[in-house]
Amino acid sequence: MDTNIENLVKLQTVELERSRLMQMAKALPAEIHQAESALAAMQAKTATAADALNREDSLRTKLEREITGHQQKTARYKAQQDSVTTPAQAAAIEHEVQFAQAEIDRLENEEFASLERSEAQETTLATARAQVEELAGALDKTKERVAARQHELTQQQTALGAEREALRKEIAPELLTRFDRIAANRGTGIARVDNQQCMGCRMGVRPQMWNQLREGELLTCDSCGRLLYWDPAMAPAPKTPQPEQAATETGRAVRKPRQAGA
Repeated sequence: MDTNIENLVKLQTVELERSRLMQMAKALPAEIHQAESALAAMQAKTATAADALNREDSLRTKLEREITGHQQKTARYKAQQDSVTTPAQAAAIEHEVQFAQAEIDRLENEEFASLERSEAQETTLATARAQVEELAGALDKTKERVAARQHELTQQQTALGAEREALRKEIAPELLTRFDRIAANRGTGIARVDNQQCMGCRMGVRPQMWNQLREGELLTCDSCGRLLYWDPAMAPAPKTPQPEQAATETGRAVRKPRQAGA
């Protein structure tokens, strides 16, 4: 294979690997962002559970005050029962006592329901806090892993950059200019031809071009515009002729086995 063609193929391999590494490097910050988002979401859940607990505590404090108030009213009404003079007054006081007791029962039921909600929220809060710690640790590990991977990718890109510059110096300037222009438009600048087909666009090449490529020429694909080359090392090995095929090619008839009893 011509040296220019060989160096162009190597250069394209280097360029594709550099592009792959660049894409990997660009994707790394997203891993940190994802870990940060998961931690932030769990921290928000923790804050919500804590706020809910505080609200329930405030609600029970309010309920306790109201219950105490109704209990005091009940005590006063019961104290007045000894000084009533008419049945109407006694009935009115009894009505107030019953109403206050009913309110006490209702408020105590609300207080019990609040306690049940608080128990559930305490469990939620404890779980959320544990997950916050776990996610914070995961974020630290992600940052460490991403930093190490970024360092590794930087080293690989530096090595590929040096190899790239060395290869570009070995390629004829006019050929390198064509390669750069095509690669900028197509993503790749050179393509191998296999079985009379451009591997870049999968379109067939003309028989005359196919013959020229197999003679070592560097041509241009009529369909995609990429530089075309043929690699004899990639050519399939010739098939070994079968015995019957070989006998047919020599012109001799193949004798069929004689059947028993014939």
